[in-house]
Amino acid sequence: MSFSIIAREMNADRPARLNRDDVLRAALDLLNEIGIDALSTRKLAERLGVQSPTLYWHFKSKAALLDAMSQAVMRESRARDTPAEHEPWQDWLMADGRSFRRALLAYRDGARLHAGTRPGEAQRESIEARLRLLCAAGFEPGPATLLMMSVGRFVVGWVLEEQSGQAPDAPPSARLTGPDPSQYPLLAAGWRQTVGSDADAVFEQALRLLIDGARPAASPRRS
Repeated sequence: MSFSIIAREMNADRPARLNRDDVLRAALDLLNEIGIDALSTRKLAERLGVQSPTLYWHFKSKAALLDAMSQAVMRESRARDTPAEHEPWQDWLMADGRSFRRALLAYRDGARLHAGTRPGEAQRESIEARLRLLCAAGFEPGPATLLMMSVGRFVVGWVLEEQSGQAPDAPPSARLTGPDPSQYPLLAAGWRQTVGSDADAVFEQALRLLIDGARPAASPRRS
């Protein structure tokens, strides 16, 4: 067999004209169509018109693919990675929480896709900038990191509840109406102001409760 024939056969196994961004875009489109439980590398390969092993040129496993999809969602939807200089830390955390929620809501099962992931090397510079903002306000690195983790996990959990309640297979309790105010006046009032209210406004209020409860242990550092 000649060298040219061997080369053609080797190139036939390579993902010609298929790059990493093509795979991620197709994977996110498929996620929106069928959800994370039904998503598989086999179905993704079929969507792209390639054999499953071709995907491993770009992602070594399904877990690696899901991790990259989560990062892509963050890049697409989050408005701003780093705070402005001297921006009030409360304003930054509120804006970041809103942006994070929008990012997760932009895709079907967005919260489940993100849950359990950790920031990669590419995100560390922006995280360092956030920590500088909090430490300048008087937080120590540990509590500052914990505060950012708390906001992030709060948002993931909040959106997980939102998306789970809207899913076609949501439990019957997700469709329950409010309680009878004649029997449960306090619960009925609370229901109207939370479950029965505007979803964006309720999220805003809940996030504000979390952030307002955070207090730096030291005086702000002078720059």
